[in-house]
Amino acid sequence: MTKPACFIANIVLSCYSLLALVFTLLTYFHTLKNARILLVANTSELALSTLAAAFALFVSPIGYPGILLNNRPFLAVYAFLLWIAFGLLVVPGYITYKRRTLNLEAKVNQQWSQELGAAGRLTIQSVLGCCGYFSPFVEATVSATGYSRNILPGCKQQFLEFQEKAFTRWYIVSFGLVPVHIAIMAAGLLCSNHVTYPFRKGMMPKAYPLSREAMAVIMEQYASQLADQYGADAAAHMIANNSGNTGPRAQTHTRGTGSGLSGLGSGSGSGG
Repeated sequence: MTKPACFIANIVLSCYSLLALVFTLLTYFHTLKNARILLVANTSELALSTLAAAFALFVSPIGYPGILLNNRPFLAVYAFLLWIAFGLLVVPGYITYKRRTLNLEAKVNQQWSQELGAAGRLTIQSVLGCCGYFSPFVEATVSATGYSRNILPGCKQQFLEFQEKAFTRWYIVSFGLVPVHIAIMAAGLLCSNHVTYPFRKGMMPKAYPLSREAMAVIMEQYASQLADQYGADAAAHMIANNSGNTGPRAQTHTRGTGSGLSGLGSGSGSGG
């Protein structure tokens, strides 16, 4: 029961990490709505989320060979990397939660006046349809639509509401995945602790195991080569010694070759 649970858990890890990575990449490609604001105002949070999603997506393929093949080294590395992925998962949630709950308005004021710069303020003005911070007369970046005599409102209220909504969704998603990831970690640990074989038994491809018929053909060819090189009597003696050294299982494979060599010996004796 441990292996199916671990396999399903790894599929869940692959799915949510892939979705998160797609979301962050779409943001970088300006595909999502208001993605330009996130790129100028939430650069660190977006970069950390991308790193967490990419690392989790990197970890998930390591788990599949360990789970399917009962490979303990793979599972040990997989279980260890899940802890690192967990740490990367909670970091964006912690940062966005702290910024959202601890005097967000003061942080937004400081960001607009000291961190965004003219290009960042211009991006926010064009996306939100506003001009300036409190009004077009306060810390505005002049553009075709943003100038002192226009009737556009200031950006503070809209930008503050946008940041509140973005941070709230950010930490809800991040912390919401915590119990899911803990369950995946528990499944990985249980699966790695229950594996006692270095490699999966019974998983060898069909092309590699030799049947008795295939072994008999190989031994027949080997006996023919020995007979051609050393003579039938010497070859029969060598095959008999080899059968005695390899045990009863090899003897069953070489009975037919021994009788064939006997026929070769009798044929060569009568010809002589």
